[in-house]
Amino acid sequence: MSVHKLILVPTPVGNLKDITLRALEALKACDIILAEDTRNTGMLLKHYEIDKPLQSYHAHNEHDKYSDVIRQLEAGKRMCLVTDAGTPGISDPGFLLVRECLKAGLEVECLPGATAFVPALVKSGLPCDKFVFEGFLPVKKGRKTRLDALQNEVRTIILYESPYKLLTTLKDLAACMGSERQASVSREISKLFEETVNGSLQELHQHFTRKAPKGEFVLVIEGKNDA
Repeated sequence: MSVHKLILVPTPVGNLKDITLRALEALKACDIILAEDTRNTGMLLKHYEIDKPLQSYHAHNEHDKYSDVIRQLEAGKRMCLVTDAGTPGISDPGFLLVRECLKAGLEVECLPGATAFVPALVKSGLPCDKFVFEGFLPVKKGRKTRLDALQNEVRTIILYESPYKLLTTLKDLAACMGSERQASVSREISKLFEETVNGSLQELHQHFTRKAPKGEFVLVIEGKNDA
């Protein structure tokens, strides 16, 4: 690993075996690991017998932290950025630091690896040649505007959702797009209780009303038929 370079390292979204050999090599070779949650990353490093200093880097401190990270990189520190699961920057911290590193003339590398929405999309049975990833919908402000914008989207739509808001989101999507719009809901990707349920938005709402949502969810929604 060369100096003056930040490496974004994807980590498993579930099964710890999903980490790549290159990811392990990068973590072993760096001087410092920037972690969204040092406790979670510490467990991953312990599993693979990697002993490296950890620094906290998350959504609540990144605006205050990125300047210090850049100074460390410019001083020759070899640094990796990881989040709790998946690829940094995908609904997780990373974008701001990457942008500022590039402004400072520092090299940025992102290793290929795990991200939850790809397997959910591919096994949904919905078209995956063209799709739009929206991450999490706004909770309050801007939510209706975002839903209205997606109403006429012809590409397959991908959302992330927590178990606490899944029923509300399915209800809002059905009200906006029609209760018969087809969708797929996957939870706990790559974990022991991984599950995918397909059906109309109304059927999915009924399913998770009967079966309380647990885990982290990926919603894949059929695009509007423009025929």
